[in-house]
Amino acid sequence: MAHKINRLTALAIKNAKPGRHGDGGNLYLLVKDDGRKTWTFRYRAPLTGKVRDKGMGPAWDVSLPEARERAAEFRRMLRDGIDPIDSANEIKQKARTEHAKRMTFGRCSELYIEAHRSGWRNAKHAEQWDSTLRTYCAPLWPLDVAAVDTALVMKCLDPIWTTKTETASRLRGRIESVLAWATVRKYRSGDNPAAWRNHLDQLLPKRSKVQKVEHRAALPYVGIAEFMAQLRQRQGLAARVLELQILTATRPGEASGARWEEIDLDGTLWIIPEERMKAGKEHRVPLSDAAVALLRSMIPKTKGKPVTPHGYIFPGNKGKAITTAAGMGLLKEMRPGITAHGFRSTFRDWAAETTQHPREVIEAAMAHRLKDAAEAAYQRGDLLQRRKRLMADWAGYCATIRKGDNVTPIKRKEG
Repeated sequence: MAHKINRLTALAIKNAKPGRHGDGGNLYLLVKDDGRKTWTFRYRAPLTGKVRDKGMGPAWDVSLPEARERAAEFRRMLRDGIDPIDSANEIKQKARTEHAKRMTFGRCSELYIEAHRSGWRNAKHAEQWDSTLRTYCAPLWPLDVAAVDTALVMKCLDPIWTTKTETASRLRGRIESVLAWATVRKYRSGDNPAAWRNHLDQLLPKRSKVQKVEHRAALPYVGIAEFMAQLRQRQGLAARVLELQILTATRPGEASGARWEEIDLDGTLWIIPEERMKAGKEHRVPLSDAAVALLRSMIPKTKGKPVTPHGYIFPGNKGKAITTAAGMGLLKEMRPGITAHGFRSTFRDWAAETTQHPREVIEAAMAHRLKDAAEAAYQRGDLLQRRKRLMADWAGYCATIRKGDNVTPIKRKEG
């Protein structure tokens, strides 16, 4: 049988006339009338028995030894019952499917944010996700999400892990979430290269080892009464929203976004809905007499008569609430270096160091969750009645300037 294969030579190929010239072993040189020469593999399909020709490329590109090597591979496939043409088509189809499924990390990030947007507290949270991922994941953004590996994740985290630890930690978690989403959607497979435990924790120092704890600058509580007196002399919404924030020990965003629908002046109660709270849980705020008086002064009037208020208590531009930047700008003018959020620390220090109000009451007033799981399990209420007394005491303290307020008081003895 050896004389039936390898019959063509380089010279024979060069001088071949139009027609089909067999080399043996199902390999043919096809010469067309215009002189073009191509290789074909002629065989009978394993399933149908029909004669089929599989093109193998032009003779100028595919050498005779290469054509013979390919023909030998096709003969091996036929012995195994595999149709060379069908097999090639399946490979192409698989490649098309993989290409169609290809998704960049950036697009996965966008789709993840869109899928979870409705479950987040507010639009700002989604904006923060988008901004963080776009800013720090620029190397990943245009890449196929399936190609993202540990080295690429580290390329995003390494530059900021020790300088912007809080941001880097959040970024890692967000990358992990996007990659997990992509895995479930079948855009990638394998382990998550952004996972922390038993993975990145072996490459990066613990956050607690490198993060510098920077507390928000707060006004000492001995100076709060003097500050409040000065604040009440100021005109404008910025001064009033800052005053309400201080009297209620709430966060800047909670105060600036307050709506009349949340306020019960007769019941001296402010109910902040869960979607506006950091912990995602409704928070009831007892209003002191000073806070009620402040809010009543904010009720709009028509022809000198109060009207039923609705919407934002502190309206800003374009139908939105006043921004927290307004209060910060005023505070920067009155007390440079002090932050609006720091007034919560002022309240916390005053309550802990100068009053007998229990810690759990103080924590509840600040909408903090108790870290002790057992303690939290027994405390099912929000201690509203006890917090009313606490906030009344705080309002009284904020309104009374005392001699020697530059001296830090010592907590009085119990009993």
